[in-house]
Amino acid sequence: MEIPVFTLDAFTNLPFKGNPAAVCPLQHELSDDLYHKLAAEMNLSETAFITRINPSDSFTTGSRFRLRWFTPTTEVNLCGHATLASAAVLFQYNKNVNPTLVFETKSGDLCVTQKEEGYIMDFPLNPPTRQAAVGNLPVQEVYLCNNTKKLLIRLADSCDTSMLTHLKVDGVALQNSERSGRVRAVVVTMKGSPDCQPGYDFYSRNFAPWVGIPEDPVTGSAHTVLGSYWSDKLGKKKLLAYQCSSRGGELELEVRDDGRINIAGQTVTILQGTIKL
Repeated sequence: MEIPVFTLDAFTNLPFKGNPAAVCPLQHELSDDLYHKLAAEMNLSETAFITRINPSDSFTTGSRFRLRWFTPTTEVNLCGHATLASAAVLFQYNKNVNPTLVFETKSGDLCVTQKEEGYIMDFPLNPPTRQAAVGNLPVQEVYLCNNTKKLLIRLADSCDTSMLTHLKVDGVALQNSERSGRVRAVVVTMKGSPDCQPGYDFYSRNFAPWVGIPEDPVTGSAHTVLGSYWSDKLGKKKLLAYQCSSRGGELELEVRDDGRINIAGQTVTILQGTIKL
């Protein structure tokens, strides 16, 4: 069996920035065991598998596909950067003729539309609910999104961005401190400085050792929560976000009135090859 594979850096227009994802367009479904093994072999935060829904469609003519995402240790219900990378593969390398692609996923239908040099993803909005304060950081608020199981920790506005960028998190300690299953990722965020170029409304970092990702470089799914939170706090529908991991990545967000969020970004292809089994 030969499986095409692409590695793309998502939410960036520069190589070795953003968040790398592996994408495998498949002619037919594989076993879950093989999905897990392939994702572990790729050893990226997510590997995406695209399959056709209608056998008469091709990756060039079809507009609806099935999409699943796997970390090196588990399958996840929602992934932004690997969805962005999947759409880029179909548009750029399979020359898909449709203006919009629809991916059927565990989080429902996700639409991706071409926009100039990048793509706009139509994702569900995931509002968090307020929690009690935790830890010794200068924390302003703590929220939890029960749907995505992401714990959002907002640093005080008095903090400098260096406090976020230099933050060191012990993934083992995080896992040991939370075993209830309510939390699968910790997102630390702080208010940006929109008056300073390039005008980021907020910054964030994302830690998800519970799913085998000590730190995710740029996380689309986290911004379904962050977008809801910061839109409410800042009174804005359009937001510019920066995830300040060591790789870093930029996301353009638009919170919609229908309970959805548009997440826009670019991709850069790093690798194209074939997996032989």
